[in-house]
Amino acid sequence: MSSKVKVFIVDDSAVVRQVMTQLLGQDSGIEVIGSASDPVFALQKMATQWPDVILLDVEMPRMDGITFLKKLMVEHPTPVVICSTLTEKGAATSMEALSAGAVEIITKPKIGLKDFLTESSQQLIRAVKGAARARVRAARPAGTPTQQPVSNRPSAAMVKTTDCVVALGTSTGGTQALQEVLTRLPEDCPGTVVVQHMPEKFTAAFADRLNRLCRCEVKEAADGDRVRPGRVLIAQGGKHMQLKRSGAQYYVNVLDGPPVNRHKPSVDVLFRSVAQVAGKNAIGVIMTGMGDDGARGLLAMRQAGANTAAQDEASCVVFGMPKEAIAHGGAARILPLTDIAHFILQG
Repeated sequence: MSSKVKVFIVDDSAVVRQVMTQLLGQDSGIEVIGSASDPVFALQKMATQWPDVILLDVEMPRMDGITFLKKLMVEHPTPVVICSTLTEKGAATSMEALSAGAVEIITKPKIGLKDFLTESSQQLIRAVKGAARARVRAARPAGTPTQQPVSNRPSAAMVKTTDCVVALGTSTGGTQALQEVLTRLPEDCPGTVVVQHMPEKFTAAFADRLNRLCRCEVKEAADGDRVRPGRVLIAQGGKHMQLKRSGAQYYVNVLDGPPVNRHKPSVDVLFRSVAQVAGKNAIGVIMTGMGDDGARGLLAMRQAGANTAAQDEASCVVFGMPKEAIAHGGAARILPLTDIAHFILQG
């Protein structure tokens, strides 16, 4: 890849293509090499110069974005940032896109589009630059079996008397990483709390999708939800989540507040609360993602006696958040993605 990130925009709205081209062109590290109104035209244009990152709409004529994305990930794996509307349908489609290999989501409203994109220009630029650093792998062939659960849990006599709490934090590439980990957990897995950087309204669709795939219960967290064995709570997009304790029981607070490390929900907000409330009865894992959110929180967890780990570089889509956590001293272990479920169940 050259010093400039080469971007191609695929969107059936001429206004979107024009505004995104202008906004991205303001950054000296990005070059928009072309745009098209649908994937068929895009493939013809990209044949002469292939981009580093593709900005892709999901609802288009002739070939929809999901079909194009699946074709792309088999024939020419390329980092893709999905541009999706802030609707229930848009959220569900975006989850399908992330599952098919997209690395990031940028949301757009149906009205006030130009003003919204202008106000979100820095988010758009960060998403493109993060995607450019992503390791995109070829899609698995259709029919690849789902992961078998990890079965080597400690015997009942070895289980701690206080329930263990697992805290997971991730960002770019995290939807696939979380699926890899959570589908390997048994139905009586430790109570788990998760922050995945994701826009508002999208986390409910994400949790629903995981709930259909996993043996344990997965749900979008609601204020006051109990953290208990067999349940995974996903932080709401646009809200922070903290762990609280009442007697011997853990529960979550879902609250508003300013972004932390440019994110809401923030991994640091969750991890710090877990360090304070659960201490040595917790396990913390930071996985693929751009930036440093969670690095200081994981260190706080480790200092409080929790067992901590970071995903290794080779298995990350973006080795940003784990790298920072390791540099800060928060990760007691560095593990490939395929070993994280085992790490969680060993406590």
